Amino acid sequence: MKIQSTGTLTIAAIVLTAVATVGSFTAKKLKTPESASQINITESEGITESPVRTLTVTAVGDCTFATDDYASRDLGFVSYAERYGTDYFLKNVKGIFSEDDLTIVNFEGTLSDRGERENKQFAFRGDPSYVNALTSSSVEAANLANNHSMDYGSISLDDTKMYLDKAGILHCRDTDDICITEINGIKVGLVGINYLNTDMKTRLKTAIKSAKDSGAEIVILSIHWGVEKATAPGDEEIKAAHTAIDCGADLVIGTHPHVLQGFEKYKGRYICYSLGNFCFGGNNAPSDMDTAIFRQTFTLTSEGLADDDAVTIIPCRISASDGYNDYCPTPAQGDTKTRIENKITQYTSALGDLTLNFR
Repeated sequence: MKIQSTGTLTIAAIVLTAVATVGSFTAKKLKTPESASQINITESEGITESPVRTLTVTAVGDCTFATDDYASRDLGFVSYAERYGTDYFLKNVKGIFSEDDLTIVNFEGTLSDRGERENKQFAFRGDPSYVNALTSSSVEAANLANNHSMDYGSISLDDTKMYLDKAGILHCRDTDDICITEINGIKVGLVGINYLNTDMKTRLKTAIKSAKDSGAEIVILSIHWGVEKATAPGDEEIKAAHTAIDCGADLVIGTHPHVLQGFEKYKGRYICYSLGNFCFGGNNAPSDMDTAIFRQTFTLTSEGLADDDAVTIIPCRISASDGYNDYCPTPAQGDTKTRIENKITQYTSALGDLTLNFR
């Protein structure tokens, strides 16, 4: 069940009996291990022990479910949707997404059949039915804080939120759309900030504080920032990431550069500076098609959030085909996997001493 308010916060509660339906699709039920959210009581001694609770989160980069009006339709995302259906796009990573408790994507674009195209180089408006690409592939949350969330005006953003809500997909954007949800007995806060937006960037601290004040035990920040095609974060992004963690963020997920950047661990918290593209309808032949899936398992004990390294990186390509984008992200294999691992390791080493676990 998902409950939302129209105030400054979006309050979401997920229970195992909830079912959200779009068309004929039934939404995935979030996993709740038997050990989660339970208090163990030793009856003979009358001792109450605090539970150990865990949350496994998966994050990926830019997902754009549309073809720009000025691009070739024959080679675009839309033609693939018409040919293969929406289940096609994330079929090669669905198994990975199904293993976790929460999968988050950066949804860069809109789902709407209304609005006028903004005067910009690229604008993306996908058919509302494309939401099924998320629901059919075990995606539970979408960041909408990016520079394409209102490509067809504010009405297209409103529509996107509406269709995500109907599909049972959580979303976050700025201080008026902070999502608080309970998973495995853990209150999780999802915060989205478009750092490219001058006004929104000033609300970074406020948004994180709002999530904490609403009881979030784990705060996940999705942040859209940086320079396109840059393989390293700038000083401003590094400073913003550290500020976010100082304010209470437990994971920072960066997007916008369209290429991979390195990872950093700061005060026990992970920063993904850029996860690159993922299921990206914005370009049928991008120059760099490497990407990665980030996964972290958080452990909460009576002493708080554990400072551990339960992190896994899964190297991928945004396409199952070589030489062009078929909009079907796929785990990398063989020499390609090794090459992407080496790239990520190189980018990460420039940010500090951090050993990553690849799968």
